Amino acid sequence: MSAGRGDAVRVRGVGKQFVQAVAVDGIDFAVPAGSVTALVGPAGAGKSTVLRMVLGLQRPTSGAIEIGVPGSGPAALGAVLTPRGLHPARTVRDQLACYAPVVGASRRRVTAVLEHTGLAAVAQSTVERLHPVQQTRLALAIALLADPPLLVLDDLFAGADGLERGWLSGLLRGHAERGGAVLVSADTLADVVAVADQLVVLSEGAVVWQGTPAKLRRGHPDRLVVAAQPSIALATALAAQGFTDAVMRPDGRLAVAEASEATIRSVAAAAQVRIGSIVSDPIHPDRVLASLTKPRRHAHHAPTPPVTPGGFAPAPTSYGMPR
Repeated sequence: MSAGRGDAVRVRGVGKQFVQAVAVDGIDFAVPAGSVTALVGPAGAGKSTVLRMVLGLQRPTSGAIEIGVPGSGPAALGAVLTPRGLHPARTVRDQLACYAPVVGASRRRVTAVLEHTGLAAVAQSTVERLHPVQQTRLALAIALLADPPLLVLDDLFAGADGLERGWLSGLLRGHAERGGAVLVSADTLADVVAVADQLVVLSEGAVVWQGTPAKLRRGHPDRLVVAAQPSIALATALAAQGFTDAVMRPDGRLAVAEASEATIRSVAAAAQVRIGSIVSDPIHPDRVLASLTKPRRHAHHAPTPPVTPGGFAPAPTSYGMPR
């Protein structure tokens, strides 16, 4: 992979009109080289349509998409789509060997990718015998065969538990740190908030929010909920100390952001405010996503096969990582 500078992908005013619906409407974002950009939104938000347009599998009705990575053809770009496009009767190694000549990958490279993706132990297993999460790893292994500068990954974290999500995140971060660019879609913020450098939130085909995870956290912070008498006096005293983000709850308790419990108790003591209790109210990333988006009605959906049962349930995820 060649490290590049600037934007690997630029999406400028892109819209996509299908016969019965507008799937995407005038969206703008860029994917810088050396970074992970996550396209996030509920089902029907337009994520897969955007990725397919980036890949050239669908044409925008309006706007333009510019690819700024070096090279051209299959070796310049690796993709994981939904469905995964794997032959159920082939072995894992044979599946990779079928794609290797297309991108100019050697047998040695096939072996290296099997090791890199943790699939060496199941290299002789047929695809139909793999767990869905392993099938996703195999689709990712195919995308990595040419070590392309750009990865475009649809719903990569589907069915992944906490350990698998951590492994996938580490792989994507490693690709970005070597100069590559990643554009990955997800239905939940919990899947990607810890790995992404940039979040682009879609709702009903439009970008409703974009920025860094740190910016998202500042706008939707974890809080401490304080029972105090009187609450107004505590809010006033906290504001005088610079802690102005305090919200009065309907039950009269004060939800305070940024301040620690020790700080709240110290300020309360100085203001002669009696504290009854302080409880943590961490905000889950998908509560944030729900506040930014809404389910889409009459969405355009590409046909997909039935979901294979038995996928791993995602583990609880902390809100954010500093990035």
